[in-house]
Amino acid sequence: MATVTTKTGQVVDRLALDSMLRRRLFYTPSFEIYGGVSGLYDYGPPGCAVMNNIIDLWRKHFVLEEDMLEVDCTMLTPHEILKTSGHVEKFADWMCKDPKTGEIFRADHLVEEVLEARLKGNKEARGQKVVVDEEKEAKKKKKANTKAVKLDDAVVKEYEEVLAQIDNYDGPELEKIIAKYDIRNPTTDGNLLPPVAFNLMFQTSIGPSSNMPGYLRPETAQGQFLNFQKLLEFNQHSMPFASASIGKSFRNEISPRAGLLRVREFLMAEIEHFVDPEGGKKHARFEEVKDVEMCLLNRTVQLAGSTQTEKMTIGRAVEIGLVDNETLGYFLVRIQQFLFKLGVDPARLRFRQHMANEMAHYAADCWDAELQTSYGWIECVGCADRSAYDLTVHKNKTGAPLVVREPRAEPLKIEEWQADLDKKKFGPRFKKDGKTVAAAVDALSQELLEKLALDLEQQGKIEVDVEGVGSGKVVLDKELITIEKRTRVENIREYTPSVIEPSFGIGRIFYSMIEHIYWSREADEARGVLSFPPLIAPTKVLVVPLSSHASFRPLTQRLMTTLRRMGVSNRVDDSSASIGKRYARNDELGTPFGITVDFQSVNDNTFTLRDRDSTKQVRASEEEIVQTIKSLVDGEETWEDICKRLPEFTGQEVE
Repeated sequence: MATVTTKTGQVVDRLALDSMLRRRLFYTPSFEIYGGVSGLYDYGPPGCAVMNNIIDLWRKHFVLEEDMLEVDCTMLTPHEILKTSGHVEKFADWMCKDPKTGEIFRADHLVEEVLEARLKGNKEARGQKVVVDEEKEAKKKKKANTKAVKLDDAVVKEYEEVLAQIDNYDGPELEKIIAKYDIRNPTTDGNLLPPVAFNLMFQTSIGPSSNMPGYLRPETAQGQFLNFQKLLEFNQHSMPFASASIGKSFRNEISPRAGLLRVREFLMAEIEHFVDPEGGKKHARFEEVKDVEMCLLNRTVQLAGSTQTEKMTIGRAVEIGLVDNETLGYFLVRIQQFLFKLGVDPARLRFRQHMANEMAHYAADCWDAELQTSYGWIECVGCADRSAYDLTVHKNKTGAPLVVREPRAEPLKIEEWQADLDKKKFGPRFKKDGKTVAAAVDALSQELLEKLALDLEQQGKIEVDVEGVGSGKVVLDKELITIEKRTRVENIREYTPSVIEPSFGIGRIFYSMIEHIYWSREADEARGVLSFPPLIAPTKVLVVPLSSHASFRPLTQRLMTTLRRMGVSNRVDDSSASIGKRYARNDELGTPFGITVDFQSVNDNTFTLRDRDSTKQVRASEEEIVQTIKSLVDGEETWEDICKRLPEFTGQEVE
């Protein structure tokens, strides 16, 4: 797919959109004059402004409204931390190599690309409608795997089922699929080696002696987990609570070929919501969102080879167990609300549940907010229930108290088996192995202690498995150990909280949202329009003097200064081009409003205010225009509201 269906139903070439974004310097390939490096991009002035506005909205929508604790943690991470978290062993994708050319492909993406191309070729061969741009692309490539060939209906069904489950396959399964469907290098038609795992982390070393291996972090989460105890104390030991972090992360992508959607350095915004695992992970504000309808694609449907979504309220989804708990459901709704504020098309948003094999090693349940683009459905936000995995492994590794301790409302009486060692006799008997044996006794389960208590009473001794000591078994008699059932009273409850983690890829959201808001006017299809919501537009107002007449300059300068002091970004276009062309240039930049300064402005201090999408204008005094812009930018009013209270102006032809 290389086309975009715009908000007006137009079909637009993705290459034309990408060309516009680069020409207007939203982003550009890094190191381009040296040939560039795939997967690395620089953001220009409008791109930086939009990204900053997205982050500002994210902070207000989540950090401020949900009373989260924001932290900024280092990007350099020692090897030991990421080994403990499981990333060293498991943070990998499957890649396959062409042994003749040395070209490397990400296995699942290659399967997806080839099978989708064959399905398109099947449509062409059957004379079915194919988007014109895709026809040109197919004719241009003429590759072995993308020829227009008729496929049996059974084969088409198989392809569709594979594509529906593509995220669920591991390396051996991908190898079988590649062999079964004879998937080769799309460029050379060469055979490929079997898929192998490739760890995505960038490795480095910390310090001049290079004796501390480390990595550039693949996520911002670990810093939040390691600071949990300090954050809990800062929050006056009150649960539940959430931390948040915004920063760069790094993943050494195998073959990044999808622009801003697959990059090696990217901006993440992550939340770690710590919640008591007892009581079903309830959320205090779930009642506020339970009736919000969402478009859900569950794992059962995917495993059946379908991508059919179902609309359902989040309350119902939690009630039937489709979404695991209220806290997870609450954040899915909040994610949806955030994306809608950015201008995302509701018809092109879905929440897809992870299947078993694609689930991250730490996750108990996970849903992705996916946006439909010309590249297909793209994961932009992941929302995972990480259970207590991270805090538990770091606690076990370091002994740090990454737990919550709360007074119990009523003391809890617990009957349990307890083993006591006679230390005076135990030490001399086992000497240097004493700590190992004692640790093995402490680790005995209640079930085993009950059995051993009976053995000790009947036989006067017991046998305990102790790895690394003697033959692996140690005999303890009544002189060394006592096992009794006792009642213990707990006044304090200690537990490791579970974590619900919404994780946002800001660059992916940025690009996908741009595809959703991009369109062109019928009168000028060569020029695109970016309908950014005013809140996130890079520049809010364009000030356009009618000409270079000297009398306009004081008014233009005064408007600019007034708006900037109000926090409204603006720029002036006083070039010699017509007003229509000047506005059209800034429609490409997504500037939502324009002020025209003309001779009437000099006489009576009134100005016209233009709306980008409708191109309609109103006229009012400087004070009214400035306050109107502030109201529009802050989201307090819409353009429809403005048209009801300010007179329309039709005397100036701006197009």
